[in-house]
Amino acid sequence: MIAGKQMKKIMLIGGSKTGKSTLIKVLQGKGYSKNDKRTQTLQYSPITIDTPGEYLENKNYNIALISASVDADLIGLVIDATAEQSFIPPGFASTFAKKVIGIITKVDIKNSDINKARNMLWQSGVSSIIETSSLEGTGIDELRRYLKI
Repeated sequence: MIAGKQMKKIMLIGGSKTGKSTLIKVLQGKGYSKNDKRTQTLQYSPITIDTPGEYLENKNYNIALISASVDADLIGLVIDATAEQSFIPPGFASTFAKKVIGIITKVDIKNSDINKARNMLWQSGVSSIIETSSLEGTGIDELRRYLKI
């Protein structure tokens, strides 16, 4: 934590296999791992709230995302740069009474389409976008500075 600055807790929301849990492990200094298991329930840590992809993909669970967001200082909408589609609907950021940023994961992968991911995030209503690669470390320091960790 930076002296005199309070750490922010971020809640990551995105579809299944977008790299939310992996990003959290890298932010916590645990390193990249290909063997991460799917998140089944909300997972809380001092700096993050990890959400199951199904909570976004199934609109019936959106209320759980809204309720859990009360415990976060910031919302991160996560899109995988290699994904064909996003489950984040246009204007989704306005669902939350918090600042919402966009996070693009897997920007290092050969078939990634960063511009497509950016467009989907801007349409969702995010205030800014950070491009990341958990494998190469791209954008991780920027996100840590943003969170004051």
